[in-house]
Amino acid sequence: MDDTAFTPSRRHADLGPAFFDPVTPARFPRTILRYRNQAWAERVGLGNLSDEAWIAHFGRFEPLPGSFETPLALRYHGHQFRSYNPDLGDGRGFLFAQLHDRLDGRLLDLGTKGSGTTPWSRGADGRLTLKGGVREVLATALLEAQGVYTSKSFSLIETGEDLVRGDEPSPARSSVLVRLSHGHIRIGTFQRFLALGEPDNIARLLDHAIATHRPELWRDGAEDRAVAFLDDVVARVARMGAQWAAAGFVHGVLNSDNINVTGESFDYGPWRFLPHFDPDFTAASFDETGLYSFGRQPEALFWNLARLADCLLVLAPQARLETALSNFGPALQEAFAEALFRRLGLAAAPRPETDRLVSAVWRFLAETRAPFERFFFDWYGGLASAPRAQAGPSAGHYAHEAFAPVRAALEPLAPAPGARLDHPYFAEAPCTLLIDEVEALWAPIAAADDWSLFEAKLEAVARMAEACGTVPASA
Repeated sequence: MDDTAFTPSRRHADLGPAFFDPVTPARFPRTILRYRNQAWAERVGLGNLSDEAWIAHFGRFEPLPGSFETPLALRYHGHQFRSYNPDLGDGRGFLFAQLHDRLDGRLLDLGTKGSGTTPWSRGADGRLTLKGGVREVLATALLEAQGVYTSKSFSLIETGEDLVRGDEPSPARSSVLVRLSHGHIRIGTFQRFLALGEPDNIARLLDHAIATHRPELWRDGAEDRAVAFLDDVVARVARMGAQWAAAGFVHGVLNSDNINVTGESFDYGPWRFLPHFDPDFTAASFDETGLYSFGRQPEALFWNLARLADCLLVLAPQARLETALSNFGPALQEAFAEALFRRLGLAAAPRPETDRLVSAVWRFLAETRAPFERFFFDWYGGLASAPRAQAGPSAGHYAHEAFAPVRAALEPLAPAPGARLDHPYFAEAPCTLLIDEVEALWAPIAAADDWSLFEAKLEAVARMAEACGTVPASA
C-alpha cells in the first residue's frame, strides 16, 4: 500500500459507544473478486493494492492501517413505510474504515453489505445475495454516469455460501459489497435518540455531523446550528430527489433510515429506471399503495425531512424549523432544472428560458410516453443534435405536436461548454438498465458463471460517463 496516498481516519469513533457496536466480520468459505472500482480506489489512495491485498481487506476485512481495528455496526431507528421501527441498525453491514478523498479532502466511509450478523440482525443471516450485489454495482455506476450524487460500489466479492431467499431461486449465491460514501449518518440515527429521550446525544450527533461534513455551517449557538443544519439537509435531499427525477430513477424504499443527511443517494434494493414517464411507476413489489412511486418520491423525501425536524425540536423552536422545511419545494425546482440541463448537455440559461424548457420537456414526456432515456440521449446538446435525433427510432415522437414547445424552448439554448457531441457514444444507443436488461445480464452469470455481459454493460456505462463529462476527476 502507498501510505503517502492513503489517508485513514477513525473519526466516527469520536461519537462514543452510544452510537455503535464493535462487531466481528463473517468468515466466508470463498472470496472471489467480482468487481473492483479502480477509478475510486486510485482517488482514495488504494489503487496500488494487489488483488490479493484487496480481497484481504474487502473480503476478509483485515483492518486498513490507521483506521478501525474492529468494524462498527451503527445504531439507528427509522420509519419503514411510515411505521416506526425501533429495532433497526446495521443488521448485515458495518462501518469498516474511514479515509479521505485525495481530491477534495472530504472524509469518506467504507461501509459493507452482507458482511455477517450484528446485534441488529433480528434473526436474519446478515448476508447479501450475489445478484443483489450485482444490482447495486449496476445502479451506482449508471447513476454516477447520469450525474446523480450517489454512493459508489467500491468492491464486490463472491463469498461461496448458499442462501435461502424468498425472492430469488434458492440456494442463491452469496457476496459481500463494500460501498464508498460520504458518511452513514441517517435521519434514523437522530430518530433513535429522540425515541430514547436523549437530547444530549441529539446535540452531540448534530455537532459531529456539522464538524465532520459541513464545518461551514457551524454557529455559536445550538439553536442556530440546528436550523442551519436542517436548512442544508433540506437543500441536499431536494437535490437528490431532483437528480433521481431527471434520471428517471425510482429508489423503492425511502424509509428514514435510508436518507443520509449528506444528501447522498445510497442503499439500493428494489430500484428501477423508468421505461417512459409514469408518475405511478413503483420499484418494489411490496409497495402496494405506491407510497414510494416515481411521482411521489419528493413527497416521501419531504416527509422524512419533517421527521428530522421533529428530532431537532429539542434544540430549536418549531417556527424556525418549519421555515427551513419550507425551502424544500423551491430547492427541488431549482435542482431539477439544473439536473435537466446537465442531462441535456446545455449551458445555463436565464430563469424564464430554464422554466420554459423544464415545463415543455415534462409535458412532452408525459403526453407521448416516449422512451425516457432515449429522449436525453437524442437531444444531448440541444438543437445541435436534431439531425441525429430525427434519424433515430424515436423520430415519430419528435414529430408529435407535443414536441413543438420543446423545440421552441431549445431554440435559444446552446450546448454546454466542452459538450462532446461528437463522442462515439452518441453514434451508438443510449445506455439503459431497465428491469428486463438487468435480468438478462444476470442470466448468464447464474447459468454459466459468464460475466461478459455484466462487464460489457459497465464498459458502456463508462462510455456514457465519458461522453457526458461525469467521469470522476483524477486525483
